[in-house]
Amino acid sequence: MWAFLGGIGVLILGYAFYGRLAVKPLRPDPMREVPAVRLADGMDYVAMPTWRVYLVQLLNIAGLGPVFGPIMGALWGPQVFLWVVFGAVLGGAVHDLLSGAMSMRNDGAGLPDLIGHYLGKLPRHVATFFILLLMVLVGTVFVKGPAALIVKIVPAEMVGGLFGDGAVALLSSTFQGQPVWLWIVMACIFAYYIVATLLPIDKLIGRIYPVFAIALLVMVIGLAVSALSGRLDVPDFTLANLHPKGTPAWPIIFITVSCGAISGFHATQSPMMARCLKSERHMRLVFYGAMIAEGLIALVWATAAQGYYEGGVAGLAAALSEGNAATVVHTICTGTMGSFGGLLAVLGVVVLPITSGDTAFRVARLIAADYLKLPQKKVLNRYKIALPLFAISIALNFIPFGVIWRYFGWANQTLAAVTLWAGAVFLARRARGWCWLAALPATFMTVMTVTYILVESRENGCAGLDPLLGTIIGAALGLAALIAFVWIRPRLSPEPDTAQVPARPSEAEREADKLAC
Repeated sequence: MWAFLGGIGVLILGYAFYGRLAVKPLRPDPMREVPAVRLADGMDYVAMPTWRVYLVQLLNIAGLGPVFGPIMGALWGPQVFLWVVFGAVLGGAVHDLLSGAMSMRNDGAGLPDLIGHYLGKLPRHVATFFILLLMVLVGTVFVKGPAALIVKIVPAEMVGGLFGDGAVALLSSTFQGQPVWLWIVMACIFAYYIVATLLPIDKLIGRIYPVFAIALLVMVIGLAVSALSGRLDVPDFTLANLHPKGTPAWPIIFITVSCGAISGFHATQSPMMARCLKSERHMRLVFYGAMIAEGLIALVWATAAQGYYEGGVAGLAAALSEGNAATVVHTICTGTMGSFGGLLAVLGVVVLPITSGDTAFRVARLIAADYLKLPQKKVLNRYKIALPLFAISIALNFIPFGVIWRYFGWANQTLAAVTLWAGAVFLARRARGWCWLAALPATFMTVMTVTYILVESRENGCAGLDPLLGTIIGAALGLAALIAFVWIRPRLSPEPDTAQVPARPSEAEREADKLAC
């Protein structure tokens, strides 16, 4: 119990103190005109109430990541709390704050343009590839994950029973190793994605997302109360590796937990809210604070996953082997909160990932259009980009979810490392003595992502090197990146607090949004 309470305390204190420290070099000025006001267009640059911006930001970043990731990370035991808590305070929240601040100070520029400006053309090309890969993977895991939970809650027998035995047999049959009913649910989610990508941000996202964000918070509070009241057997803290298969925690646990501690995906979402924030003085609340809230969500789910099943981690492993993370979510919610908990599971872990998935595909289409310089005014041009993206995502659904999650986690964390390096350069040019806030977590993320791709098994598409050798190489490359940054830092010219990157969204995004009105 003390580990759980201590984790909550560190997250809260982290927001109160480290968050205040992290925002200090940004010099928030309530009198400075923000992009939402200066570039107001009624489409993307729309000044919204701060509470609404905060909830939309939370909903955009909190999909399956802070739920599925900590559940699977809990297999290593209570040591997962360390990565969730300190990863969120020192890494994830700083990452989100800097990506949002960089965008606000550069007229709402998107992540590829920010990386190109602060790191150069080659990193921009590499980052664009990773962003597109990540967006497709996000869309994929945020289709298959919630679809699996819907099928668990509303099985084929229930739906087919409304139409007769023939319908039950059809929906229960399999196609390419997946139940037909699951394919139908995934098709419905894909259909929603296509529609949602065309609507102005304040017409759908700004109106209904806050409701779903509140549902997520209520669900998490319910689980936290269950833990505090003793209905969940909260484990005592230990650094022992409790993984049933003996899988080493380093560096795999960091990739597995992913969004629960730090997420490159967030940097693709922060610019959307940077275009809606009414004042710079709310940057800490919206960007740093939303990530701290996600850390709390991850901490609660890591605790619930270990404390619900008899036998702790062994019971969790058995539940995952018999089903998947979606099954665990449904079991824990209904077991601790009854039918009401089941409803919250639908709202909190079905709707929320879907609302992150639609923005992922939207971002992917617009980034690809800008990169290829393909105007989106013509409907045919939009199909040229959107259809291949959806086709790739559909094809990925034939790959086991666990493998897709690992690829998603690695791409996600790699993009986070690149974004942090861009943030380090941003700070070095605007508040030179504060660049360590981003440079240190960027170095750690570089070491971790390189080590993972080297030591993870070949069956999962990685090099499969000896863990010690892979760690040495990863540490060497991370140190080299830090030395290179320290070397170039004095040569970076100071940058004023005025916009240095052309206003974004681009003309392609503006034309696409005009057609959506």
